[in-house]
Amino acid sequence: MRIGLILNTSDPETVWNVFRLALAAVEKKHNVKVFLLGNGVEVDQIYNPEFNVEKETTLFKEKGGEILACGTCLYFRGKGKSNVCPISSMDELVKIIEESDKIINFG
Repeated sequence: MRIGLILNTSDPETVWNVFRLALAAVEKKHNVKVFLLGNGVEVDQIYNPEFNVEKETTLFKEKGGEILACGTCLYFRGKGKSNVCPISSMDELVKIIEESDKIINFG
């Protein structure tokens, strides 16, 4: 199954759970893409000892998951890049939606 996850928050527990879900799906051989939108582009700035977001994003990518970040959202936050993934666009988000069997939005 192709699963698209849209992450629109930087809440540590929510982000951590999104990537735990994404990792579990990839480990079951699903194709998973996570699109960071709005505050979601700030995941690389989350440092919370209780919710290790960096560990989950790294494992997800190592297992073949894909993360993309909204370039405009990064720009509005004064960031020229994301430390966890390539910069993307609304066109790519539309493509993810069109190609996915399931879309889940968090945030």
